[in-house]
Amino acid sequence: MNIANCSSLVIYILKFQYYETGRKMRFERVKSEGLEHISYFASSEGQAAVIDPRRDCEVYLDLAKKEESKIKFIFETHRNEDYVIGSLELAKLTGASIFHGSGLDFKYGEGAADGQNFSFGALRLTALQTPGHTPESMSYALSNIDDGEKPFLVFTGDTLFVGEVGRTDLSGPEKAELMSGKLYDSIFKKLLPLGEGVIICPAHSGGSICGRAISDREQSTIGLEQLNNPALQKDKKDFVQTKISELLETPPYFKTMERYNLEGPPFLSKSKTISPLSTREFEMKMKSGALVLDTRSPLAFGGAHVKGSYSIWLKGIPSFTGWFLPYDKSILLILEEKEHLDQAFRYLVRLGYDQVEGYLGGGLSRWYGRALPLEHLGLLTVQQFKGRLSEGGRMVVLDVRTEEEWEEGHIEGAIHIYVGHLPEHIKEFSKDEPIAVICSIGNRSSIGASILRREGYFEVYNVLGGMTAWKNAGYLTIR
Repeated sequence: MNIANCSSLVIYILKFQYYETGRKMRFERVKSEGLEHISYFASSEGQAAVIDPRRDCEVYLDLAKKEESKIKFIFETHRNEDYVIGSLELAKLTGASIFHGSGLDFKYGEGAADGQNFSFGALRLTALQTPGHTPESMSYALSNIDDGEKPFLVFTGDTLFVGEVGRTDLSGPEKAELMSGKLYDSIFKKLLPLGEGVIICPAHSGGSICGRAISDREQSTIGLEQLNNPALQKDKKDFVQTKISELLETPPYFKTMERYNLEGPPFLSKSKTISPLSTREFEMKMKSGALVLDTRSPLAFGGAHVKGSYSIWLKGIPSFTGWFLPYDKSILLILEEKEHLDQAFRYLVRLGYDQVEGYLGGGLSRWYGRALPLEHLGLLTVQQFKGRLSEGGRMVVLDVRTEEEWEEGHIEGAIHIYVGHLPEHIKEFSKDEPIAVICSIGNRSSIGASILRREGYFEVYNVLGGMTAWKNAGYLTIR
């Protein structure tokens, strides 16, 4: 198949989710927002396979029921670092066999050998060892038995993304060069030879922490990546040098995910419901050590919040909770709307946070309606912020963006600490000076400001609109 036909085939399969041959097949992408994790369901003639399932796995059961299929296989592309894999959960409910890469001491499932074939209905899946992102990374090529051995699709995990390739730093800096070389060989010797018309199905889309610059475009083929993916335009030496030079953050919760996904996570309690709590119940649980996660907008949090709360806006939960909340504490939620509960709970469950004890019923208005204590953050527009700086008054400017964002332009005199690393640097600040926290738009800076308030820093401000508003107002930045 030539490259000109690739994009239309991608849209046909991935948008409409059917691939018709002499026998009907079903193919579906299941995207988990926030983590930008993508898992896959494929079925044929009453049998199905799931690739990289998420922990809240009802969606695959629903698909299997709809297609009148039995899930026969579960395949993992690698030991995931950024979320809890749902393989054991799904296998418990379906009796499916689990397969993953060899080379790590997994406590469940079986290792798939390079070139090993698995058949379900009219489909055949072939395991391909593609180390680099992790030592045991696998890809799985899918073919139609009626058409011979030629695959039409490959599940690439974190080896090859749309517009990017996987990170190679997770085995440690001392192995980054070795793993980068392995990744190059896996892509150029195992994946590209599959053919330019083969559709790639990666485990993440744009916004995932598992790749520096994954494209927002979610459909592609081997041929399109050969043409458009910057990493695939390099020779091996330049490829390796680029990978070992990347600046990527590694949240501390990755270690917990790696352990869970090697040993097997706890099973979810199907009977657990997250109930609304009265203000008294909420207060008592706080006094017993529960942590409060406020998922409202930064503007709402700044206006008023329960003392000691963490400010992590709803859609920021997957990316930032794992930096700050320990796994041995109960969690209480404050929601903008009660309809946000299911989304917040699923985000937390996918990160392995199982001790969600409830949410504040009636929202914050119930809290202050009972005259219970509140705090607030200072909120500054960029005009107000610029005025304070121009007046020459004392103010520490704390920029909590990434290193890459910082290097693209920042405010003169600002201190740079990525928000995830703020707790370990907290004592470097004086409690006698006002601190203005800034990020790109105001979300991460609200997290940073809430952490400072938790530690007793009183005069803390969140700069609304962040560096985006600063630049739009025409104010100066330096590099």
